[in-house]
Amino acid sequence: MKVYAFKIPKKPKENIVVQRDKGPVFFDKLHQHEEIQISQIINGKGKLIVGDSIHSFENGDFFVIGGGIPHLFKSIEGDGDSHMVSLFFTKNSFGPSFFENQEMYELRSFFTLSEAGFKLVSKNSMVQNYMEDIISMDDFSKFICFLQLLKEVNTLKKIKLSNFVHPKEISNDHGERLRSVFDFVMKNFSQKIELDTVSELAHMTPNAFCRFFKQRTNKTFFKFLIEVRVEHSCQLLLHNKDLSVVDVANLSGFNSISNFNRKFKEIKGINPLKFAKQLN
Repeated sequence: MKVYAFKIPKKPKENIVVQRDKGPVFFDKLHQHEEIQISQIINGKGKLIVGDSIHSFENGDFFVIGGGIPHLFKSIEGDGDSHMVSLFFTKNSFGPSFFENQEMYELRSFFTLSEAGFKLVSKNSMVQNYMEDIISMDDFSKFICFLQLLKEVNTLKKIKLSNFVHPKEISNDHGERLRSVFDFVMKNFSQKIELDTVSELAHMTPNAFCRFFKQRTNKTFFKFLIEVRVEHSCQLLLHNKDLSVVDVANLSGFNSISNFNRKFKEIKGINPLKFAKQLN
């Protein structure tokens, strides 16, 4: 699968790659790599597209993204630098049978869940400390810290990120078309978006674009658009408590409060008002 196939730079004999990303935005192209990615958000907020799903991210969030899953962290600009620490490794980084040893038995569920990607339900200070400390460690200490991190994460409650089905063959050209559509949606989801507009971005007829998008994301374009709008509304409810539910609906691109309530409940399992009360 090629969606901006990304090669993680490694030093000779380096088995765990530690990377700090800090800047106005994170790498903003839909991409994938063979390594499992473990990421801790130190600062920043925005939306994460991973496989066939959209999620919000903010300070303290912790994600595991399986190898080969296309993903994109779309930062919200203007709130200071986005800052993320990530680890990259494969199940074979330490040899083809390392994680098959009896001593690693309890980590089987970690690798099973990582295939679809997951997010920790609660922010965990111990996990964040591991992720921040590992940056400056020597190789042996890094290895020990890595195993401690996996052990700790394995015990914590998680939510699945994606229902992405492997494999999906997407050419570089098709990956670029998807990226241009995603970029357009992220910048314009609060406005009315016509199918003709996004079809033209992908250089396709509307019918061809609908088939193209469904085949490569496991969902229709408008389901994707609604999910982006709902995730944005969740961020508004969380960070702008002075806004009414009607204001949130309008700012998120919904043309009626009834439609907003219905779509929000379909995706989140709860209506926006109850969601806001739970946050409070």
